[in-house]
Amino acid sequence: MSGEIVEVGRVTHFFPRISVAVVELKAPLRVGDRIMIRGATTNLEQTVESMQIEHQPVQEAKPGQAIGLKVKDRVREKDIVYKIS
Repeated sequence: MSGEIVEVGRVTHFFPRISVAVVELKAPLRVGDRIMIRGATTNLEQTVESMQIEHQPVQEAKPGQAIGLKVKDRVREKDIVYKIS
């Protein structure tokens, strides 16, 4: 892993059937960013491939927004999302 790790948000909900996490952002996030999701039993690293706000695809989201984030694996409420820069 290179660069610094910044907390960008927290998972507030997870939809297992579609593998989408709802993330409440506290820092900006863009499609293409490298992220890490950590929790008690979660340890996931991936690139942001798709994000939505209210079912509309977006390229970037700002602090205070809640996004739907496609994830590769199961995540849980209260997991923390970090951006790797």
